[in-house]
Amino acid sequence: MVSLKDSVGIPLKDLPAGSEFFTFDGFGDDEHIAVAFAPWRQQDVPLVRVHSECLTGEVFGSELCDCGPQLHEALKMFSREGGILLYLRQEGRGIGLYAKLAAYRLQQQGMDTFEANRCLNLPEDGRSFEPAAQMLKAMGVGKVRLLSNNPDKSAQLQSYGIEVVETLSTGVFGTKSNRNYLAAKVRKRQHKIKLDDL
Repeated sequence: MVSLKDSVGIPLKDLPAGSEFFTFDGFGDDEHIAVAFAPWRQQDVPLVRVHSECLTGEVFGSELCDCGPQLHEALKMFSREGGILLYLRQEGRGIGLYAKLAAYRLQQQGMDTFEANRCLNLPEDGRSFEPAAQMLKAMGVGKVRLLSNNPDKSAQLQSYGIEVVETLSTGVFGTKSNRNYLAAKVRKRQHKIKLDDL
């Protein structure tokens, strides 16, 4: 059973006053958090981004993925209109940081991101978005506008009882280094990325 553990308002640079961090009981050692941006409490259907942790992209600016730019885009949108960021500790699509770095090495040898995971005897995508649905329910949110290119996120949220009223695609954040990564997500997982915009 997942429940709200605590919430705290923290002043955030360039983000609206009244933004809150939420922590949750019920995930064991996993420390998923929600960051809610005012005026989310006044919104019947808040904008939501379900985002999986990516140390390499978000902190160190790796151009092998588009995780960092997607996160920053979401934060800018939330700062304008409010919304909820669900930050899930699922590094490397759930395989962990060390395994992700091993997969990077295989990608440098010509494999795509999914092939590399399989070569390591790991799932192509080991994430569950049930925690995101549980977090939303604990916050009293049953309907969302979802900011995502990944149809699996929408399908999983709905299967766990969250109504996805609308899905909005993120921008296209292509680099010379991540073209094959983005193409593999479109080809193998039907991500809604406009490759023509690269």
